[in-house]
Amino acid sequence: MAQPPKLTDEQRKLALEKAAEARRVRAEVKELLKTGSMTLSELFSRAETDDIIAGLKVESLIASMPGTGKIKAKRLMESLDIAENRRIRGLGDRQKEALLAEFS
Repeated sequence: MAQPPKLTDEQRKLALEKAAEARRVRAEVKELLKTGSMTLSELFSRAETDDIIAGLKVESLIASMPGTGKIKAKRLMESLDIAENRRIRGLGDRQKEALLAEFS
């Protein structure tokens, strides 16, 4: 089994801070979607320039939309042929259009 990379204490601290920032930003975005303060099209356009948002899993994105939960998100992803481990940056144009049509 491969060993994890050897990091100095400073490198480890920076990596932990970066991961915490990514979790915070993704949680904020999901909350904005849930409250309706941000639309899905705004999220997709923001994800083109923001790597943190582009790394958000599609399943958690759908589950954070108003009126949907984890079960409905899984069913919707199956019906739209989106893999369960797909992230926003990995969505195709047709998949984005289908999600926009679903939540418009």
